[in-house]
Amino acid sequence: MLYEVKLRLTYSYDSPTDHARNLLRLLPSDIAGTQVVRARLLTFDPAPSERYESVDFFGTALTSAAWHRPIAEISVQMTAQVERKTAPPTFDFSRQLSDLPGELAAQHSLEPASPHHFLAASGRAGPDPEMTAFARDQLRPGMTVYEAITAVGKALFAQMSFDAQATDVNTPAAEAFAKRHGVCQDFSHIMISALRGIGVPAGYVSGFLRTYPPPGQPRLEGADAMHAWVRAWAGAEMGWVEFDPTNNQSAGEDYITVGYGRDYDDVPPLRGAMRGAGGQESAQAVDVIPQA
Repeated sequence: MLYEVKLRLTYSYDSPTDHARNLLRLLPSDIAGTQVVRARLLTFDPAPSERYESVDFFGTALTSAAWHRPIAEISVQMTAQVERKTAPPTFDFSRQLSDLPGELAAQHSLEPASPHHFLAASGRAGPDPEMTAFARDQLRPGMTVYEAITAVGKALFAQMSFDAQATDVNTPAAEAFAKRHGVCQDFSHIMISALRGIGVPAGYVSGFLRTYPPPGQPRLEGADAMHAWVRAWAGAEMGWVEFDPTNNQSAGEDYITVGYGRDYDDVPPLRGAMRGAGGQESAQAVDVIPQA
């Protein structure tokens, strides 16, 4: 499936800031066998005084932009044409969960995709007794790693409620889990913590999701949003698999990946600093449009 992806971010300041610097992870990249980026463009208004492009440790495209003059508003626009490959049927080639420690011990590489980076605690997905107990409650004797991953994701979907007002970007995963309310970031951090608690390497995926309007209603421009889901390591033969606990499904052709990380802190869409006085307001609009 070929998509046109459009994103617009706007930041307005109460008084002009005389210095601002931002790091942005918004550009999708090629993923072998899964995703092909035919075109991508990131623009700013006003144009930054400095701009640098790079790639972070986990392979996510990184843009650094800085303004050294007074500005009252920054507008960021991203457009991309992305082909998402149709995923073949998933066959479970993973071994039993009890065999996973041995498979991990046999992995000696520390390259970015190594499962060892995604097993230990990270800033937003640390060990939590309640989440670990929740994950263990979904297991049964002889269960494979893939079965354990999907069982935890499905159980989380069944017990959590999507609620955009319940949390914000800084809400700890443990608090969202206690409330059983949250957004895709919370669902993902909880699932990551739960899987790590039972010894399954798991990480965070940032990207876009094609959404469908209610039957009989038109698609609203700008109504989509950035999304997050989970990537977990199912063993040496099966490798990494992706599951979206917010929507209770494997990540397929409706998903467009921007980047991978241990948790949100590795792939925030925008992070930066500015010098000024007063507050600020922000707005976001996203469109994921299938192409003929």
